[in-house]
Amino acid sequence: MEPGDRGRCSPFTPPSPSAVVGGNKEGKKKEQHNASPDSAVRGMGKLNTGDDNSPFDICPPKQPGSVVLKPSLLVKNREIRNQMRGNVDKVLSLRPGMVLLKSYLTLSEQVKIVEKCREMGVGGGGFYQPGYGEGTQLHLKMMCLGKNWDPLTTQYGEQRPFDGAKPPHIPPEFHNLVHNAIGDANAHIPNNPLPSISPDICVVNFYSQNGRLGLHQDKDESAESLRLGLPVVSFSVGDSADFLYGDDRDAYKAQKVVLQSGDVLIFGGHSRNVFHGVTAIHRNTAPDLLLQQTNLRPGRLNLTFRQY
Repeated sequence: MEPGDRGRCSPFTPPSPSAVVGGNKEGKKKEQHNASPDSAVRGMGKLNTGDDNSPFDICPPKQPGSVVLKPSLLVKNREIRNQMRGNVDKVLSLRPGMVLLKSYLTLSEQVKIVEKCREMGVGGGGFYQPGYGEGTQLHLKMMCLGKNWDPLTTQYGEQRPFDGAKPPHIPPEFHNLVHNAIGDANAHIPNNPLPSISPDICVVNFYSQNGRLGLHQDKDESAESLRLGLPVVSFSVGDSADFLYGDDRDAYKAQKVVLQSGDVLIFGGHSRNVFHGVTAIHRNTAPDLLLQQTNLRPGRLNLTFRQY
């Protein structure tokens, strides 16, 4: 990539403002860190979505004259090896119904995920910063695919209440990745296989380097989905993150695993209602080749797929 070249993220014409961005508010950090989205929003008043009405681009244009440092051949070869599919020794069973596929997404798949999320993120129903009354905001940008999840009501709908935007469709290639990941996970837990899903919901979060999300449960899907233990499938792309999980909301009792770019985490069955959250983003840990090809912002892109 030459100096000033944006790589795979091409210029765009900003659409009419439907993705809303707001600056992070630092008040009430302790409450946000320990509270789940569903418990934090009830009774807190009107949803706060920021006030500049500009689209959030996860692959912003490079500044004129900026220089891209190309990774060395040694780094390239190491990253390519790490992104090769078929590393059966990189499947970790964290607890019954919870499986981590390390380095599962290849580099090319990660690049396509970033490109597709960037394309959808700057359009109608794209990224915005969810928040609540009294100036309180989550430390991330969010976009919903398939169905909209409303942080204020913790319910799913066909459009966003604050601007009426309909969420983009889940791309077919994302469906294929989810299906394959569940199949590969089940190959390593044959005694208690997880049910497959046809995801109709995807919550896409972009965590800045200061981003985090308190321990919570993903329990707003249908009663039938929860009863069957239909799994949540989570893709991690970009910087690594400290991911906590446990049986309750107490972070001190939770276990921790580091999720890296290309990892796929699946939890369902007995672990469908596990408490989980993100406590820290590790700066400058995204693969160099990914950044070179996408110009992804510093931070972590996370996609969680569910079936309502």
